[in-house]
Amino acid sequence: MPDKTRVMVFGTFDGLHEGHRNLFAQAKTHGDTLIVIVARDTTVQKVKGKKPIFNENNRLAAVKHQQGVDGAYLGNTDDVYRVIIVHAPEVICLGYDQKTFTDSLANWLSAQYRPIPIIRLQPYKPDIYKSSLLTKKEQQE
Repeated sequence: MPDKTRVMVFGTFDGLHEGHRNLFAQAKTHGDTLIVIVARDTTVQKVKGKKPIFNENNRLAAVKHQQGVDGAYLGNTDDVYRVIIVHAPEVICLGYDQKTFTDSLANWLSAQYRPIPIIRLQPYKPDIYKSSLLTKKEQQE
């Protein structure tokens, strides 16, 4: 029996919403096994300049219970790409607006790992389901 195709996505997933669920569903269409890497609190602080609303363990637990997610793991604080070596995906899917660590991803894969497809997923109602917009809306209510 051939190995299953492993697809990997990365993100903060701070307060799961329909946009995240759609991202998981789209990614799952590119393989058999969906691996989700949840950003560490320290990484979120560095990248976004603020702490996530929910801590990494809560965000990880929420992602693990999502339909279509076959495995969810915390990222690494010292080497953000190590999860790729550890989990060996055949495909990496990125959110439509994901920019952190993605500019150099293809170069890193070619130089340090092996070239694999990187697929940019389509937005799902980005004017409604975008974490930064939802957070602002909650703060106004």
